[in-house]
Amino acid sequence: MSLLGRVNATDEAAGSDDVALRVDHVSKTFRVHHERANSLKAFVASGGRNRYDDFYALRDVSLEVRTGEALGIIGHNGSGKSTLLKCMAQILTPNEGEIVVNKRMAALLELGAGFHPELSGRDNVFLNAAILGMARKEIEERFDAIVAFSGLEEFIDSPVKTYSSGMYVRLAFAVAINVDPELLLIDEILAVGDVTFQQKCMEKFVELREQNRTLVLVTHDTGSVRHFCDRAIWLDHGTIKADGKPADVIDEYTETMLGAEETSQGGAVRRGSGEIWVERVELLVDGVADAPVRTGSKLTIRLHFDTSEVVPNPVFAVQISRLGGAMVCAPSSRDGDAVPESISGKGTVDIDVADLPLLPGPFVLHCEVTGYGRQHIYDHLQNAASFDVLSGNTDEVDGLVTLRPTWQVTGTGVHGKIDKQ
Repeated sequence: MSLLGRVNATDEAAGSDDVALRVDHVSKTFRVHHERANSLKAFVASGGRNRYDDFYALRDVSLEVRTGEALGIIGHNGSGKSTLLKCMAQILTPNEGEIVVNKRMAALLELGAGFHPELSGRDNVFLNAAILGMARKEIEERFDAIVAFSGLEEFIDSPVKTYSSGMYVRLAFAVAINVDPELLLIDEILAVGDVTFQQKCMEKFVELREQNRTLVLVTHDTGSVRHFCDRAIWLDHGTIKADGKPADVIDEYTETMLGAEETSQGGAVRRGSGEIWVERVELLVDGVADAPVRTGSKLTIRLHFDTSEVVPNPVFAVQISRLGGAMVCAPSSRDGDAVPESISGKGTVDIDVADLPLLPGPFVLHCEVTGYGRQHIYDHLQNAASFDVLSGNTDEVDGLVTLRPTWQVTGTGVHGKIDKQ
């Protein structure tokens, strides 16, 4: 008998209103074949056995998702995130343990898996919604809303085999999101459709959150987990590594993943005439090298330089950009009125930032040494250093920097202030 979705009297008595989903000591294995027999002769020669090992995608995983909670599950590729979600969705059956679902559930995993290509969009809405647990009367009541959400009114009576991939996914998403789920499972689908449809999806998710629906989100986008979830789990090689507040779990995950990869200047690109050059770049937090960089940190960017001759009026500059994105700032020693008449030999340049305004995310630093007129380049080091900013003294998550704003709401009808959730 399948253990998925089993609810007994004990579970009900224990207060299923408070627990939407329970994962109890779940393990899931897959067979990894080494020498699979591809013919009857090979099968007989091997003694009727195929050689394989059991691979543990999940190993003794236990967790509870409370009613109204938004849980984010993060982890590296192959950590078991999608396997766990498929077990929750009753697509896969665990080898050990049980999963108890106490709420009406919808899963946004493999969108349109139940669609029949020969049937019209209309027929597939009824078919897919029925698979997801809706009665025909409910489907009829929600049909117009489903079609309107998908934006496919003009094509709803055409066979879905004539749909583009984007149209197909939009209709499948519209069905799944409109079955009125109490528990919604989501696997990396926030990027479906065009920009307008993505915005519509996000607005629907926000609406579900405001309605106290329970959400479980599997994603590589830690920004979405910071912004959207009130709890996070880090899954690592099939086991739970951390469980707690999103900011804390994401920071621990990020620091560990970065620590697993040795940083170097192997990706740096250098150009310039070479009379002076930057040997290396250090990032110091409160004077400590290689310490975690956080929003609000006291950060020192230290450039170690060397020269081959006396260099007059050199200008040092750095540029900080979001990794693969926009430039944030590009200060120079000339802007800061700190240009020496000349330098020779070895030395350091410190750029001190008393209260780092960068918001959490990956950043890259480039540095440059030029003449006073900023035209002659002695040394330009592209990708001199990369670093991740972790959560610090602000709860802001969107954007590149914080403006340290203060908020005041006034008016004759303004009463009190709610506590931060």
